Amino acid sequence: KAMCSGKLQTGLLVASYFIYLLVGAAVFQALERTAEKQEKIAAAQMKEAFLQNFTHLTVAEMEQFMKNLTEAIQNGVYPLGNESQIEDSNWDFSNSFFFAGTVVSTIGYGTLRPKTAGGQIFCVFFALFGIPLNIVFLHRVGKMLSLLCKKLGKFLYEKGMRKKKIQFLTLLFFLATGILVFLCLPSLFFQITEGWSYSEGIYFAFITLSTIGFGDYVVGKQPGRNYFSYYRTLVAIWILFGLAWIALLFNL
Repeated sequence: KAMCSGKLQTGLLVASYFIYLLVGAAVFQALERTAEKQEKIAAAQMKEAFLQNFTHLTVAEMEQFMKNLTEAIQNGVYPLGNESQIEDSNWDFSNSFFFAGTVVSTIGYGTLRPKTAGGQIFCVFFALFGIPLNIVFLHRVGKMLSLLCKKLGKFLYEKGMRKKKIQFLTLLFFLATGILVFLCLPSLFFQITEGWSYSEGIYFAFITLSTIGFGDYVVGKQPGRNYFSYYRTLVAIWILFGLAWIALLFNL
């Protein structure tokens, strides 16, 4: 009975966690999308005006243009190429979900962030309740993984191995598989998908999973690269399990 209720609790926790992220993503999308579109249109108009007058701009006007351009880029608006980019939103569902995940996990890259007053206030409350939920969720996933650890240990103990040696081997096993599954292989995947070097992939994976999240490297953000549709969602799932693995390592 205890086992059954434990499974039910875990199921409910996982479900509510993902529902929380999905609802958050939908709200962020609703609050931010229109403002972002206006920003993109303004940036496109600014570029247009510049291209028409650039032969006789004063130094002051040029400085102003550079300032506006820098601001647009910092806000994730790249006035490159043609008008079609106005339709591609940074706040489509996949991006919003990814953003919600980076908020509750406290990674906070800072490349995508709410700019409307509503979005910013919602972000405060979303994080306030989301961060504790994320900790509980990671703790539960870590616990499930450590049960695997115990099973492995029990198996080795029955084979006549000493307790100390078992503890050392389990730690080594989880360290090695984790480094392979969460750092080495994903870095290879990022190297192919993002065109980074392998060391940049390792650096990005570490900065992300340690929740430092500088935001100098972020997946799925390079203009002109074609990414497959659920790329960022997949990365979000890698982050979740990677964080759970790190939580487990601390437990061990």
